[in-house]
Amino acid sequence: MAARRKDYLVLDIETVPDSARWARPEPSGGGPQAGTPFPSDWFPPTWAHRIIVIGCLWLDESYRLKKLGVVGEHGDEAHILEDFTRFIDKTRPILVTYNGRTFDLPVIAVRSLHHAVPMRWYYQERGVRYRYSEEGHIDLCDWIADHGATRSMSLDALAKLIGLPGKVGVDGSQIEGLYKAGQLKAIQNYCLADVAQTALLFLRFRLLQGLLAPAAYREAADALETALRADARLAALVESWPVTAAEPAAGA
Repeated sequence: MAARRKDYLVLDIETVPDSARWARPEPSGGGPQAGTPFPSDWFPPTWAHRIIVIGCLWLDESYRLKKLGVVGEHGDEAHILEDFTRFIDKTRPILVTYNGRTFDLPVIAVRSLHHAVPMRWYYQERGVRYRYSEEGHIDLCDWIADHGATRSMSLDALAKLIGLPGKVGVDGSQIEGLYKAGQLKAIQNYCLADVAQTALLFLRFRLLQGLLAPAAYREAADALETALRADARLAALVESWPVTAAEPAAGA
């Protein structure tokens, strides 16, 4: 019997420090400025990242958009994690992330540990955690860097390389401040913009791998781009998106 073709779930998380359990050291020269690297002690350890958003883009086996949104939109962290793991247990998609193997999934796991949320899909299916297999999880950061053979690149850099805007208006250093200011909707939209660009990068990577022929790639990327451009939550991204994702950027 032929194996069932699986859907793909592109995901990204946004977090703030778990201030009830971890305190950031007082900076000697102030906090990081937008667009600059975090000091080594500024970034919380894995267990101290409290998840406030999980953004997802669901593609079918033919790379057609099924849904774009955030998990547990109005819930607390435990509710978000319960909704997320319930969905994964039910649908068992192939996860697609950018740096998810070293950040997003370990954070989801350790915060699920905190809230006593079972993650059978993570621990009982080897493919989700095995870095050299596409069976359950494709970490584009890891694959494009040849699993550590070369230096990893940022999503912002690779998005721009294929003609996408990359980071627009907000970067990760601003999430905590936005959250404290009650701007959860802005954080959700920022997360969805990253998810959208990760999905388009994924299609380009499928072309690179030879798993999508050029004509099939252009059709899938054009269809996805059209749907994303029509989504009001991606307005900030669309405003800075002058070229089509299906074709190389000008000058490439």
